[in-house]
Amino acid sequence: MSHNGHLTASAIRARLSHPIIDADGHWQEFSPVVVDELRRIGGERAAEGFMFFRHRVQQDLAMSVAERRERRIAQPSWWAAPTKNTRDRATAMMPKLLYERLDELGLDFAVIYPTAGLALPRLADTPMRQETCRAFNVFTANAFAPFADRLTPAAVIPMHTPEEAIAELEYATTQLGLKVAMMGSLIRRPVPALEATQPNLAPLAPWFDVLGLDSPYDYDQVWTKCVELRVAPTFHTGGRGFGLRLSPSNFVYNHVGHFAAAGEAVCKALFLGGVTRRFPTLNMAFLEGGVGWACQLFADLKEHWEKRNLQGLEDVNPENLDRGLLLELAQRYGSDAMLDALRAGKGLLEADVSMATGGIENLDDFSACQIRHKEDLRDLFARPFYFGCEADDRMNAWAFQRRNNPLGARFNAIFGSDIGHFDVPDMTAVVPEAYEFIEEELMSTEDFRDFMFANAVRLWGRGNPDFFKGTVVEQAAAAVLAQAS
Repeated sequence: MSHNGHLTASAIRARLSHPIIDADGHWQEFSPVVVDELRRIGGERAAEGFMFFRHRVQQDLAMSVAERRERRIAQPSWWAAPTKNTRDRATAMMPKLLYERLDELGLDFAVIYPTAGLALPRLADTPMRQETCRAFNVFTANAFAPFADRLTPAAVIPMHTPEEAIAELEYATTQLGLKVAMMGSLIRRPVPALEATQPNLAPLAPWFDVLGLDSPYDYDQVWTKCVELRVAPTFHTGGRGFGLRLSPSNFVYNHVGHFAAAGEAVCKALFLGGVTRRFPTLNMAFLEGGVGWACQLFADLKEHWEKRNLQGLEDVNPENLDRGLLLELAQRYGSDAMLDALRAGKGLLEADVSMATGGIENLDDFSACQIRHKEDLRDLFARPFYFGCEADDRMNAWAFQRRNNPLGARFNAIFGSDIGHFDVPDMTAVVPEAYEFIEEELMSTEDFRDFMFANAVRLWGRGNPDFFKGTVVEQAAAAVLAQAS
């Protein structure tokens, strides 16, 4: 038993009939080593790129709250890594130690994402961004190469243009042998009108490109390349520091829900942009935000489709307003002022302004999805999208409750430990926390198997059946994929 009375992670793993795959662990890059290595691999600009955001955080933390409030700068992350549990801190810093502790943690196989490296695809300077991402991927591939049977790291892929994304995808997969791609998203872009008239202010008031909808670039060529290279795009973008998460004094305010908000923005755009319709074999994952937002988003999309498809729009089509009946009712129930205004043709937006639709030619916001039957909504959302969930999130169980989700949907929740970060003070407690879903009967054994193992296999293995080849979970993963086919 563990110190809190629960079974230990290794004991839980021993009683399961399936492996455990961590779909989103993290390592803490040790900056003195990383900077020197990136300088050696990619030059001074790559080293500067890696430290860019760290230096900016240090500058923001050096301000007083009053100074941040004056400039409306968000309270940055502070005390963000384990310290009291020094062994865990070392484990997050040293891939070899993590590898040796996997059995103790109850993990058979883990996909490892960066920490400082999460921000690298967001570097604004194009040469710096491309050179830093390239050097970082080389460094990461080398650091984890000796442990490939149980650990695989994510490549960081800049997405400011399709061309740079494709170039890094090809290099990371074909030259470095990396199998997991963390794509940049919520890309800051200048507002064209502001850039033309007030170029000095344009960087301060950007808009955010969500890739699947209204982008100045055609990212279908990136998704085509992902299919060709057998890569499942994953998104691990945060939403702190802008929009509604701009508290200059409270980090928790800025942090709560920010991964979910960023994931929802991109997921919604990819869906409404028809990406899952055009690329039916491509799986995608949104990490660390949980699955609760996805359940709500799907329910909202379904309800909006029912009201805003072409047939539903007839209920609000201005041409369908019976003005004679409206006048008759106004004579009986309205005021004299209302009746006079209606007779004069005033007050009815349907008569003028709202007859316009903002210049859009296709009134069906779901047209790219090509919805023929309402079940298409479920198939285009619940099948290709996967959602990274931490062990202590009670909303994880919602994903598997078909009777509570519209159209009987069951969502692809995948277990992500988030080890290496402040919200995991004890790495050995993560699997026991997840196992509480079984102990409290919030998940069935089948649900738990999918959550902790099979869904991760499907995420990466459906597009790349060789993903788990040579790993300790090769045979078990092959059995899952054989059933899926």
